Amino acid sequence: MHNLTIAEISKKLQEKEFSSKEITQHFLDRIKRLDGTYNSFITLTEQEALAQAEAADKRLATGDAPTMCGVPIAHKDIFCTQGVKTTCGSRMLENFIAPYDATIVSNYKTAGAVTLGKTNMDEFAMGSSNETSYFGSVKNPWDVECVPGGSSGGSAACVAAQLAPAASATDTGGSIRQPASLCGLTGLKPTYGRVSRWGMIAFASSLDQAGTLTKTAEDSAIMLNVMASYDAKDSTCVNEPIPDYTATLNDSIKGLTIGVPKEYFGEGLHPGTELAVKNAIETYEKLGAKIKEISLPHSSLSVPAYYVIAPAECSANLSRFDGVRYGHRCEDPKNLEDLYMRSRGEGFGPEVKRRILVGTYALSAGYYDAYYSKAQKVRRLIKQDFVDAFKDVDVILGPTSPSPAFKFGAKGDDPVAMYLEDIYTIATNLAGLPGMSIPCGLVEDKPVGLQLIGNFFAEGKLLNVAHQFQLATDFHTLRAKVDE
Repeated sequence: MHNLTIAEISKKLQEKEFSSKEITQHFLDRIKRLDGTYNSFITLTEQEALAQAEAADKRLATGDAPTMCGVPIAHKDIFCTQGVKTTCGSRMLENFIAPYDATIVSNYKTAGAVTLGKTNMDEFAMGSSNETSYFGSVKNPWDVECVPGGSSGGSAACVAAQLAPAASATDTGGSIRQPASLCGLTGLKPTYGRVSRWGMIAFASSLDQAGTLTKTAEDSAIMLNVMASYDAKDSTCVNEPIPDYTATLNDSIKGLTIGVPKEYFGEGLHPGTELAVKNAIETYEKLGAKIKEISLPHSSLSVPAYYVIAPAECSANLSRFDGVRYGHRCEDPKNLEDLYMRSRGEGFGPEVKRRILVGTYALSAGYYDAYYSKAQKVRRLIKQDFVDAFKDVDVILGPTSPSPAFKFGAKGDDPVAMYLEDIYTIATNLAGLPGMSIPCGLVEDKPVGLQLIGNFFAEGKLLNVAHQFQLATDFHTLRAKVDE
């Protein structure tokens, strides 16, 4: 049963081949048996999952249940889940029990989906390798000596190890697409504002976006149909019509124009990754798409701009964790200043502290104009590059990550080298565009991803382009060898 996609599980549930309770128990047993190797879950919600599955079976029995009804999924531990521990991978929130559901969690519950548990992640979503979690590193099912990517590494690893059919995730600078690439999955980051951020613990509010990690583009479309909604509680949520994302999956892409940025094929790109991406371009040509070289001239500035803007926003967002209202509190503080300093010093890990310090510096009176203000101007130039490109092309294509999964500790002593792992993904977040990563080959027996970038609110087109590639290839069917 664990080999099935969401679409297949839904069909078999509707046809009564098995019950939601049976498949939920199957995944729960599998998690308990295998996740000691991967460390992909922080919290397993067994009792809640079985109760939800029982309710789903009653709904399925009526013959009028939605597609996701009874389907087990996992949630990244950044989404508040009522009555369940929500840690954000940090000691600061180690014992925080959320008093409400995030909007996306509520949407999935309304659709009848079953929550298996909460997945491990880089602390407060800060990292590209899932090595910064307070609860320990997540292992890549393709090679347990390698990272799964971050920050949504737990969500990616649990799907890659087939401990869950799919998982929710978040993407601030590539944190869905990069783990999707390193773990051989389909990862979707929607347009900024397409999915509510209410109840998603904030890292960088103008960049964070919830999305999905699945086995196929079809599953991504099914999940986005549930996840996407207008939410008045989130002032950044856009009230745009929401289509049925599965309706256009099988549209022909003949005549579609795909842009290939010349800046994405240069120094730092692994030769094997480059070859896999170029082979994917040939596949699209065979499917009738037109390939056009384009330029994104300011793309090289995306990493420095991001690592000013994101830390600045994180320094503001994380100021609420002060040991007073909730979260970690130091023992026997001498005074208020001691309470703040020791609670935050003990509660946050090294990478979070690094980014808070960078952000505070960039926002300080003497440096705001030199750094933060200038980074925002660069951000506008990066967005304009995409606006200009989409006048001539329908979709933009390139590598997701510079190389396959790397060994644990390989970049731990060099934060800049780690930050460069997101060099192809960050610009999409700065511009607020939708992006996907789909498997396009193996390099050194590890998966690599093909990145697809769409115009604003063009998730349907992206999913169509991804689905057509997956119909023509079998890379998305390759699975990590899990020691059963």
